[in-house]
Parts: sequence; C-alpha cells; structure tokens
Amino acid sequence: MGRTYDRIDDRQRDWIAGQALFFVATAPLGGDGHVNVSPKGPIGTLRVLDDHTVAYLDVVGSGAETIAHLRENGRIVIMLCAFAGPPRILRLHGRGEYVPAGDPRFQELAGRCAFEEPPVPESRRGVVLVGVTRVSDSCGYGVPLMSYEGERPHQAKSSAKRVRVHGPAAYDDYQREHNAVSLDGLPAVDLG
Repeated sequence: MGRTYDRIDDRQRDWIAGQALFFVATAPLGGDGHVNVSPKGPIGTLRVLDDHTVAYLDVVGSGAETIAHLRENGRIVIMLCAFAGPPRILRLHGRGEYVPAGDPRFQELAGRCAFEEPPVPESRRGVVLVGVTRVSDSCGYGVPLMSYEGERPHQAKSSAKRVRVHGPAAYDDYQREHNAVSLDGLPAVDLG
C-alpha cells in the first residue's frame, strides 16, 4: 500500500541515488494537449538539494515538452522505480522551473548540484528545479526485475559529431529549429 511523506528523507535520498534512471512527466493545461513522459539519466544528473527540492540537468533532445509545460503551468512529477532489489516506486510531485544554460543562475545552480556532466558541454540545455510538494511511494510489484548494463554511448557520440561537424553553435541552431515550441504549439526553448 502506498504512503505519503512530509519530506524527502535520508533513506529516500540514498535510494534515489542508487537507481539507474528516472522519469519526468508534465502536461499542458489544455485538455486536448499531449501529456509527456520522458526517461532521464544517468542518475548522476538528478540531485536532491534539500527535503523539498530536487534538480536535474537537462540536455538538448528531440523535443522540449517539459520546458513548454513548465513555462505554461509548472506542474511536474519525477518518478523512480526499482528494477532491482525490493519493489518500489517513488513519486515526487511539485512545481518546476526551467533555468536555461544562458541564465545567470545556471552556473551557480549547476555548480551547487555537481551533476554528472555530459561529455559534450554544449549539449547542456538547462536545469529543471523542482519544489517538491508531495512525496509518495507505492509497491512497484508490476515493475519487472532488470539488470543494469551501463549507459548507451549514442548521445555522447551524436553530440560530439554535431559540434565537430557544425561548430559550437550547432546546438543553438538545432534548438531554434526543433525545440522552440512544443507539440501543441506552446513556447519552449527561447534563445533570445
């Protein structure tokens, strides 16, 4: 049976750090909009900053739904589940803020979080900062047992090639073309 908690405690912090990945879910306000769920990792890009705050390093991807939804309404949930060991699912509901890499707060926040950095720094898009308003867990009986084999090399190789072929501004160009708006036409990445 699921339980709710007043805060993220030390036991939960340790458990979070031991998982291989996490999932982020957001949704637009409009009833006909697309709900988004994204797998994120490695786990070293997620940090618990205090009992009610988490942050994760966001890298450039094929879409920008999370950014658009946070800009529109701030609602977010981060979910982690145990693929090894005792079954468990942990959800961190809250209000999120997107801090883009160009924001003066980005460097201070990234330094404070000491994230596991991507091999190509140009792929860093921003930090998602979440004020956690609800912490809950559930049994996780339906989550299969799976073995962690390691990180895929594809993102690092793709990032290195993009910068090598198109130069340091390659990610800005990509985001202008692919990340400026969400699937539903909401504003997402704004490079000024």
